[in-house]
Amino acid sequence: MQITHAKIDEYCEQFTTPIDELLQKILAHTQANHTHAHMLSGLVQGKFLQMVSQMAKPLQVLEIGSFTGFSAICLAAGLQPNGNLHTIEIRENDAAIAKQFFDESDFKNNIILHVGNAIKIIPTLNIEWDLIFLDADKTGYIEYYELTLPKLKKGGFLLADNVLFHGQVIEENIKGKNAKAVHQFNKHVAADYRVEQVLLTVRDGITLIRKL
Repeated sequence: MQITHAKIDEYCEQFTTPIDELLQKILAHTQANHTHAHMLSGLVQGKFLQMVSQMAKPLQVLEIGSFTGFSAICLAAGLQPNGNLHTIEIRENDAAIAKQFFDESDFKNNIILHVGNAIKIIPTLNIEWDLIFLDADKTGYIEYYELTLPKLKKGGFLLADNVLFHGQVIEENIKGKNAKAVHQFNKHVAADYRVEQVLLTVRDGITLIRKL
């Protein structure tokens, strides 16, 4: 299901500041070579992530789901000079591609790539996060959220991607396991007294969550 009209998407891209040369390279490479290229954040969402990070000026960022490195580089743009972005990717092939692009970026000394299961890796990171980006397997969203929220500083932000899941979350009878999981996650966050949130219709839906 197309959530926004294709012409609207084109219009939004037309009036959004272009991404830089390296991000264009990642986008082109992923689209040309990856069977799941649709998973990559596009121009508009990438610029949105970049600007959120630049507004938050985080010292420590956590990304769950590196894919081919596009979103991590966007999020790294707002890091403080001595800040770090930890990104976790379970698929070794995607992690290797992301690492190549990280090494080409201005943030190669600030991005720390972890390869493996995020559920096991996150507890080993004794860090208070300023900003978290959740874009991994949808059936694990609630577990990732509960695992990371206690480590998110008060006033910090968590961004959750794909919260509309191709529009399937608004179906009368949600059938797919991923759509069901995302819908349960959305209800879980909405009922959480520890946060406030806004669900935005950017691309496949992204929720901006602030810890109270």
